[in-house]
Amino acid sequence: MRKRRRRLRFDGREFLWTARIGHAEQPDGTCRRAVLVRVTDMAAPGGRALVVELVSHRRPVRGGHCATGTAHPTARDLRLLVEHALAVGWESDVPGAPLVLTAESGDGDPGLPGFRLPASGNAPGREG
Repeated sequence: MRKRRRRLRFDGREFLWTARIGHAEQPDGTCRRAVLVRVTDMAAPGGRALVVELVSHRRPVRGGHCATGTAHPTARDLRLLVEHALAVGWESDVPGAPLVLTAESGDGDPGLPGFRLPASGNAPGREG
């Protein structure tokens, strides 16, 4: 699948984001749709990226099949995610390793309808 870059503009700032769809195995043995999101600040091309794997709230179907569904983050979801990351200290214009948000990183929940952050054991990069 081809990566498509999308723009997000708010509060006088502009970000680029991509989303890669896969699945994440859960601690209970089920799996759910996962969307690996990467966000960069257009004003700081060498700045620190934001990386988050969003896991669908959709319950797995019976029979052990992965609940891939059709969940995909919207522009509103991305805005909430970026606002949350900025509030917890993401400095998008400072060079450095990407900020990876997980449920256990102590940064709270960005409150995205339809998605949650994974536990650190399901860190971004796991594909399906």
